[in-house]
Amino acid sequence: MGSFSAWHWIVVLVIVLIVFGAGRLPKVMGDLASGIKTFKKGMADEPVVTKDEELRTTPAPDNTADKRPV
Repeated sequence: MGSFSAWHWIVVLVIVLIVFGAGRLPKVMGDLASGIKTFKKGMADEPVVTKDEELRTTPAPDNTADKRPV
């Protein structure tokens, strides 16, 4: 029940060709590949910052201005 035979894949391929058309399919695949490349580049450029690291690197607020001499 969980595996697909060759006939299932042929039917899926025919439906995809009918929906997208043979000429549009390479463009769709090219756009998908471009999106994946952009995503990978974005993941490599930005370091992942956890909440603990953010708290350690954020300076503490200066509360000395609120204290008035009595």
